[in-house]
Amino acid sequence: MLTAAMLLGLAWKSLVVAALTLALLRLARARSAGERSMIAHAGLAALLALPAAILLLPQWAPLPASWFAAPALETGATGGSAIDPAAAATSVPVVVEGAGSTSIILDWSALAPFLYLVPLVLLCGVMALAVVRLFAMRGRAEILIEGSWLSALAEAQRRMGFKHGTALLVSKELRSPISWGVLRPTIVLSPKAVAAAGEAEAIIAHELAHVARLDWAKLLGARVACAVFWFNPLVWVLARESHQLREEAADDAVLMADIDGPDYATLLVGAARHDNQGTLLAAHGVAPGKDSLKRRITRVLDGSLRRGPASASWMLMSLVVLAGVTAPLAAFSATAKPEAAAGVHPVAASTSKTATTVTSRSAAATKDAVVEGAATANAKPLTAEQLVGMRAVGVTPEYVEKLRENGGSMDADDIISAKASGIDPAYIRQMRGVIPGADFDDLVGARHVGVDAAFAREMRSHFPSVGIDDLIALKAVGVDRDFVTEMKRSGVRMRDADDAIELRAVGAFRPAAKPRPAAPPRPAAKAVRGGDVAVIDMERGVIEARRADGRTARIEIPATPEPPAPPTGPDD
Repeated sequence: MLTAAMLLGLAWKSLVVAALTLALLRLARARSAGERSMIAHAGLAALLALPAAILLLPQWAPLPASWFAAPALETGATGGSAIDPAAAATSVPVVVEGAGSTSIILDWSALAPFLYLVPLVLLCGVMALAVVRLFAMRGRAEILIEGSWLSALAEAQRRMGFKHGTALLVSKELRSPISWGVLRPTIVLSPKAVAAAGEAEAIIAHELAHVARLDWAKLLGARVACAVFWFNPLVWVLARESHQLREEAADDAVLMADIDGPDYATLLVGAARHDNQGTLLAAHGVAPGKDSLKRRITRVLDGSLRRGPASASWMLMSLVVLAGVTAPLAAFSATAKPEAAAGVHPVAASTSKTATTVTSRSAAATKDAVVEGAATANAKPLTAEQLVGMRAVGVTPEYVEKLRENGGSMDADDIISAKASGIDPAYIRQMRGVIPGADFDDLVGARHVGVDAAFAREMRSHFPSVGIDDLIALKAVGVDRDFVTEMKRSGVRMRDADDAIELRAVGAFRPAAKPRPAAPPRPAAKAVRGGDVAVIDMERGVIEARRADGRTARIEIPATPEPPAPPTGPDD
């Protein structure tokens, strides 16, 4: 199964192989294009063999595991090292702080294979489309019967010793000549190229050189390498350089056929204006790309350069050098195998007295407290995911030790859950003081819903037999001290916590306050000034004013009229 660890190992190892190949090309820049092309394609072949070599070759760990044990914990327990990050890729979490205090760990390592495969499938699809397009165009092309072109093909085959039959076709879909094929090689010309019969010898020599050197297979191999290692920029640079060297080697074949250099350079300049879309064709052509035209013309006109194909000894030397580097590199691992590292890596220690003694005396000994507290009773080593989870939520050796002193669970997952929930040794001690013998898992659940020691004591005062499960249920439905007190004052009998939970769950409300008695009617207000008296009686709606001489004035406040009745319809 494809994992993030495999992808990381593949990435840095392919980077080394591609960089080494480009360095060899730089050192051999004085050699012929054919010899340099052999180096480039040996490097591409090594890259294509790298994934299978990593899977099939036995692991080679020449470095002591203790060198990389301490950095594994100090960098967040990633499980690997800077030299071999493959083991570190087993879990790449991202800690996201939620609305509360709980941290959520997202493991993006599960997405790594998907993110890798999407570009791979797209690039392979484009290549497959280009190959299908080639064979479809071949079926629509016409056989070329021009005598000058057929004689040029026969002469080039005789000179190169190429005895395989080569189809010579013409297609209106092309702008410049191309060639492809291995078992049934094909050269397809454009109508414009067919009209230029004077260039037949140069064009045929160039395209037949591609066919004789199996350049089409090399082209497909380079595109597969780019698809497999799409994330490695050096692989793309190497593929582009290999394509350039194939074209330069074919140019050398043309010049070795006694074709005049300046005339061939003129042919290249003219063909560059009619280049095909190589990405959608997957074939070689005479026309150079705009970025390679200057380089190819310079080489064609430079008579001092070495030309000619690579010798057998040069081919063997290139393959031996790259194979000698690729095989050990594919098997290389900076960390020892899990079973070999169990005695020295800190994640393999245990609380059991019968467990294997840690023999490493490196800096990893400072982290023994984490291991001794977090390892399981059967000495099962912690996984990389558990170590990363502990670091993400802030587990420390002191925290593990205090948990053990207070009877906390020593299971790694329980430790992570406890720390993420905010459980500390003081909380365990306080809760067990109220609820003796409370299970650790139940305490984690109680902390999740917000149960604390004060709440537990309050509920215990009302319900002496309450347990930790009852406390969790009471808190979850919203039962608090005020609810219980007011329900009891209102005369509701609650024998145990289950009655309170049931009342709260079915929607029982707090009893309403008793209504106050109506206030007695207020007497009429009276105001006296000198001998005059004013009386205001709002109950009867009367205001009276009496003067000292006996005269009286009376004002009656009209009552508020009743609202008019709604109009009735004709049917009423």
